[in-house]
Amino acid sequence: MNPPQLPRWLGLAGLLPQIAAVAAVLSGDGALRFSALSMGYAYAALILSFLGGLWWGVAASHERPPEWLWVAAIVPSLFALASAVPWAVGEPWPGPSLILLGVALIAALGVDHLLARRGLVPAWWMRLRIPLSLGLGLLTLLLGIA
Repeated sequence: MNPPQLPRWLGLAGLLPQIAAVAAVLSGDGALRFSALSMGYAYAALILSFLGGLWWGVAASHERPPEWLWVAAIVPSLFALASAVPWAVGEPWPGPSLILLGVALIAALGVDHLLARRGLVPAWWMRLRIPLSLGLGLLTLLLGIA
């Protein structure tokens, strides 16, 4: 089953900020590099936190959600915050943090898969989540190694 048109197009449009960050970094313009990396980092961290919010909403919308879902729902925000620690203490940044966020965005598909398998999300959920998580995760990884 395909996702409804509006969430599909809005989700795909959500990849545009990361595509722009990658394009700016790959353009070779040194003046844009750090800004593009910073914005790409911020966007990946925001979306990872957003996923946690989605999962919290899924848990709240069911009478008896699995208890692990409440825990899983707060992990993305904590992980996103922890990924800023290297920047805060003057360690190499943002490359390593971008790589961690890219991996986390892709790994989040594991939670989405469990939600779909348990029937806690619409039947079309994975057809939306797979391209979005893989797309943003891979673009974020690309930023981290660029």
